[in-house]
Amino acid sequence: MRQRPNPLPWNYRWRTNLIQTPVLALITALCGSLSLLVSLADKRGVIQHRIARIWARGCVWASGSKLTVAGAENLLKQPVAVYASNHTSYMDTPVIFAALPFQFRILARTKLWGIPFIGWYLNRSGQIPIDTSNPRASLSSLGVGARALRSGMPLFVFPEGGRTVDGELKPFLSGAAYLAIRAQVPLVPIALSGVFELLPIHTHHFYPGELTLRAGEPIETAGMTLRQSDELTARLRVAIEDLREARLEGGGAEVLIEGAARS
Repeated sequence: MRQRPNPLPWNYRWRTNLIQTPVLALITALCGSLSLLVSLADKRGVIQHRIARIWARGCVWASGSKLTVAGAENLLKQPVAVYASNHTSYMDTPVIFAALPFQFRILARTKLWGIPFIGWYLNRSGQIPIDTSNPRASLSSLGVGARALRSGMPLFVFPEGGRTVDGELKPFLSGAAYLAIRAQVPLVPIALSGVFELLPIHTHHFYPGELTLRAGEPIETAGMTLRQSDELTARLRVAIEDLREARLEGGGAEVLIEGAARS
């Protein structure tokens, strides 16, 4: 995987400023407005989720990147599960929505609800805000997530609680494990690679390249108790680290998106 140069060459900066950012803003405004409109009748969020997937694929395409999914069969082994991934970039969310082939709810930081269009979608489509700085509010959000799982809705979580600053895994919070054990559903590890190089934290310009989502074998939680949340969290972190280090092999890999203006 190629490394992001520092400083970024001028042509990447200008392309981001003059082409990609306006296109992303247009896609977000159009899809956000359409989602807000259909939410008046779409009580189950099915159409809103389809719109979110169109938005996500449009974002990945506009970034100029190629998105590949490996281990896609592991995403479909269970009708309901908690899916957990490393968190590397603002572009992680579009990659997740573009790649996961089913409707789900996402447990995301409360501050995202304040972003125009994106926040409106999150609120109207039943996504779950979590404030990791407030233990009582966090516990309430986890309760909402557990109820969603029991009702048959898969859930997605970033267990690090925030984006990495150097591309390496941060310590994991136990929320994903707590949810999986409480609802007695499998925990599916996911590793994202290439997204950090595309748009790391505290940067505003794209460096397009190869993006990969790797899904690992589901970790069963049947019979586990909440006292084993830390143990399960440690297993999840090891699984994601192993997926990050795995080399993408030919079998089972599917190219989803070939981005515009790749170089």
